[in-house]
Amino acid sequence: MDVKKDILWRVYLCLIGMALFGVAILVKVFYIQQVKGNYWRSMADSLHTSYVALDAERGTIFSEEGRMLSTSIPYFDIRIDFAADGLRDKKGKVFEENLDSLSLCLANTFNDRTKNEYKTLLREGYKSKDRYFLLKRDVPFNQYQALRSFPMFRLGKNKGGMIAEPKSKRINPFKLLANRTIGLARENSQSVGLERTYNEYLKGVTGKRLMRRIAGGTYVPVDGYDIEPENGRDIVTTLDVNMQDIVESALYKMMVANEAEHGTCILMEVKTGKIKAIANLGRQPDGSYWEDMNYALQVGEPGSTFKLATVITVLEDKYATMNTMVNMENGRWQVGRRTVFDSEPHPGPQLVTIKHAFELSSNVGMAKLAYQYYGRQPNNFVNHLKKLRLDQSTGIDLVGEGKPVIKTTASKTWSNTTLPWMAFGYEVLVSPLQTCMLYNAVANNGKMMKPYLVNSIQEFGQVVKKFEPTVLIDSICSQSTLKQVQAMLEGVMIDGTGKKLRTPYYSIAAKTGTALVANGNRGYADKIYQSSFAGYFPAKDPQYTCVVVIKNKPHALRFYGASIAGPVFREVADKLYAMAVEKQKPMQATLQLDTLLALKNGRSNEWKEILTTLRLPVGATPANNSWVSAKVADKKINLNTVAQEKGAVPDVTGMGLKDALYLLENAGLRVVIKGAGKVKTQSLPGGTKIGNEQTIVIELS
Repeated sequence: MDVKKDILWRVYLCLIGMALFGVAILVKVFYIQQVKGNYWRSMADSLHTSYVALDAERGTIFSEEGRMLSTSIPYFDIRIDFAADGLRDKKGKVFEENLDSLSLCLANTFNDRTKNEYKTLLREGYKSKDRYFLLKRDVPFNQYQALRSFPMFRLGKNKGGMIAEPKSKRINPFKLLANRTIGLARENSQSVGLERTYNEYLKGVTGKRLMRRIAGGTYVPVDGYDIEPENGRDIVTTLDVNMQDIVESALYKMMVANEAEHGTCILMEVKTGKIKAIANLGRQPDGSYWEDMNYALQVGEPGSTFKLATVITVLEDKYATMNTMVNMENGRWQVGRRTVFDSEPHPGPQLVTIKHAFELSSNVGMAKLAYQYYGRQPNNFVNHLKKLRLDQSTGIDLVGEGKPVIKTTASKTWSNTTLPWMAFGYEVLVSPLQTCMLYNAVANNGKMMKPYLVNSIQEFGQVVKKFEPTVLIDSICSQSTLKQVQAMLEGVMIDGTGKKLRTPYYSIAAKTGTALVANGNRGYADKIYQSSFAGYFPAKDPQYTCVVVIKNKPHALRFYGASIAGPVFREVADKLYAMAVEKQKPMQATLQLDTLLALKNGRSNEWKEILTTLRLPVGATPANNSWVSAKVADKKINLNTVAQEKGAVPDVTGMGLKDALYLLENAGLRVVIKGAGKVKTQSLPGGTKIGNEQTIVIELS
């Protein structure tokens, strides 16, 4: 008995222990599911979900007159959720009923598969219950719009299963025009041009999308967990598309005709420093030309266009006047063991005025001036060059501007021949844009302007940051010196190297340049010449400064600045002058309102439809039938009611013509219209009591 009781006691003890263990498990399960359930579920989700970046829509780059120079085009990756409730419901009734018609529509739209091939593809996806089935990549917007109306897809995401993943592709609508200056926004390599400089404004703020991992390692978006991106802002440049086309075309024709290696042409507005056009063409391996580098920013030996700095220095120190005599020595002058040569022969008297030596582009004349007046104190000459900012970059709003080199006596490569060679543009390194800035200062009565490329940064058509002209030097020299160098530049086109480029219709002030450039280790043996032409027009009332620099091929038959770079300058000047005459107004660029970017007043229901369609952020919204004005505030478009009192003149300022006419004519007013665009002013102020048969004049701009 004692043994039996002992055994039973042990069995009962085991049973009780097992029961307690089972109860403990049940309690733990309850605790995990009910008490800590949310915590562990969130932990599970965190292990199977992750956020992916949603790129913001990149801002658009516009020309000054409102044309798109660089913009983003939407593309879509189209996927199908074959596990969507609507597709699986009632044994796939929706899928089966729409399969034939959907396959036919896809085949007709994309033309890459037959109807039966699409039918097989869709059926395989349906059988696999793939929640993220890839149907088509890089679908353009017009095809995406068509897809939304296709059978099955038009039922929506839950019933039709279509998932559209938007992305964008950057394009330059005008392709070659100012391509390098506008730049490229590239994902896997460094951006260039304005796209790079103003990237912080253009790129916007990246958003987030929560993605959940499903079978096969595929991720699908989780609805309701998106953080919307903030779209980038727009850039309005100083570039003018028509002027850019003129500059690009003129440069291109000469490059092709002379098989040149590369070239640049810069057009700057004299009074402001705005770059109106900038062309950069380089010869490609196949013989074609493309905007492959911004040659306007690259430094090199400028040649004879640098002589302007030399004569400004000599005249400003009052060592001489433009009528002081200098001997050109028959175009050959020995300095130590080196010889200065003139690039062109100069028949006739060799003792000429400094003005005429400049007009004939005599290297000997300029070298002798520098050597005579600054030979004992060469740094005085260098200091003048520094005062002209030739030792500094221009500061233009582009990344990659070259650093100029102006030697001093402390430089390692300084020699007894450095000074005379600097006088005619050798042993110094400056960029074409620096040359343009100097000549523009002479055209602008001595005031040196900083070159710039962007007028403003805009958000929803409203200016958020405006860039104004910047004065770098109030006066580069005295008025006496300025008048003399202006006369010398005009003389180049009358009695000098540019006289064959004269025109009877307007005057030009300019300087030609022809420089022999080194070809790497081969030195000067290949006879590669750089042709340049720098000046402004019209000389008596300068509107534009233009600089053309072309590097020719080795042993080119034509290479003088007047015969290569000069014709490009002349063609640009002729066409701009013709445009000004046609408009019957002074030769100057006119700022025009870009109505595509303007926010006009109108009906609130029309505004709401626009904002919804374009998915723009909306703030305050009044009643549907009210007239509203649209304003941007806190990165949202707010619609504010515009009061229209009965029996009084409506306030139509800021409205488009259609809406303005509707309100004014319904109020019993006769309307006279001037201009185009949106209403700028009205002759009868809003709120004025209306009399009998009154007339109102509205001016649009």
